[in-house]
Amino acid sequence: MASGSTVGLSCSVVFTTHTQYPLPSQKFMIPTSWKRFHLSQLINKALSLTKPIPFDFLVKGDLLRTSLGDWCAENDFSEEETLEIEYIESIMPPQKMSDIPHEDWVSSVSCKLAGYFLTASYDGYIRGFDYSQKLTFSALAHAAPITSLCVIPTHGHEDELSYTIATSSHDLTAQITRLSLSSESEPKSETQTLAKLHLHTAPVSSIAADPSGNHLLTSSWDTLIGLWDTTVPLTDEVPEAPINDREKKKRRKLNGGTNDSAEKAKRKAPTMVLKSHTARVSRVVFGNSGSENTAYSCGFDSTVRVWDVESGVCTHTITSSEKPFLDIALNADGHTALAASTDRTVTLYDVRQGSFSTSGTTSSGSLLHAAMPSCLATGSTPHQVFSGAYDGVVRLWDLRSLKSAVTSFKAWEGRKKVLSIDWMRGMVGVGGEGGLEVWKAIEDLHS
Repeated sequence: MASGSTVGLSCSVVFTTHTQYPLPSQKFMIPTSWKRFHLSQLINKALSLTKPIPFDFLVKGDLLRTSLGDWCAENDFSEEETLEIEYIESIMPPQKMSDIPHEDWVSSVSCKLAGYFLTASYDGYIRGFDYSQKLTFSALAHAAPITSLCVIPTHGHEDELSYTIATSSHDLTAQITRLSLSSESEPKSETQTLAKLHLHTAPVSSIAADPSGNHLLTSSWDTLIGLWDTTVPLTDEVPEAPINDREKKKRRKLNGGTNDSAEKAKRKAPTMVLKSHTARVSRVVFGNSGSENTAYSCGFDSTVRVWDVESGVCTHTITSSEKPFLDIALNADGHTALAASTDRTVTLYDVRQGSFSTSGTTSSGSLLHAAMPSCLATGSTPHQVFSGAYDGVVRLWDLRSLKSAVTSFKAWEGRKKVLSIDWMRGMVGVGGEGGLEVWKAIEDLHS
């Protein structure tokens, strides 16, 4: 369709959808002057919906943000063709719910426990807050900044107020901790370090649990990835190295002034070490449920690597020239890995078996940011992902339309870095220089 005035013109349109609101297959003659609002009104009227539902529209992989006529002109679409448009439910702008300052930067946040938010901080503390923002527990877990925190799934085998979490730190260790939340019978929450994971010779950058809760992965600046089981050994598996008086004082502080906890926290060895990266590893994650034997990692060697966890072998390496990666996440169906990079992009890689090209590159697009993206969070839908960046902005993307974010919001005032995001139960927890913020957002339906 040629550019110019579109007054009085129309084009043939067929609507499709994957929502619960399908239309019978038919063609519509739509004025080219119509925009998203007009199309949404048409769909609501055609469906005879008693309560209006706002819809957005995808045209050949792009969210419609102009009139139909302008889109056709920009994309050189002929007026003689029939335009196929997919409609999706609109995503409302996130609303701020809570602002919980911390004494130091929040490096990791988890929304996995119903009713609670967990944070890990550069001051070495792990903390828990209930939905009323009340601090339910605070425990010194590491003698150096914590880099990552995860909840180890238990699948209902334990007390509903007793959980197991894992953390990684700049102190060269990771650890498994028992968390017992307060109740009417036990008014005080308690934490107990069960095991310390010893392998790495440089800061441990991340820790992740598999969907079964049976295994953990750690990544480190020493280029290694450790595979661990989550059982607590009866005796130390790694001998304790000689320590000086200064280190003894640190450990007494971590153990509340006693040596009892140090004896109970067993020194655990990995079941396997994964070696392939040639520079610091930024993040490692397990495959989604059903694919626990696969893992994905990214690092400062500008690679994304796919691992067979059972054999400890790197099965695929995706190399990008001078593109250090900071974080990696999988979408809900496990078909796409998203890797955040220092070049201000989040690159999408098709990681389905058999999809890798001979060059090893499977990029299917990228999300451009105004500042360096530092963290990613995916939910139960394969299409949406949140990203946080060093400009303090959190963005929500629809992977069917990569040109721009669906919506975004600014965490805190000023230019404070976002370091961690988690998304669950319609809430987005944001951790960083400003502490913890919680925002109400699109519902994560299967959480």
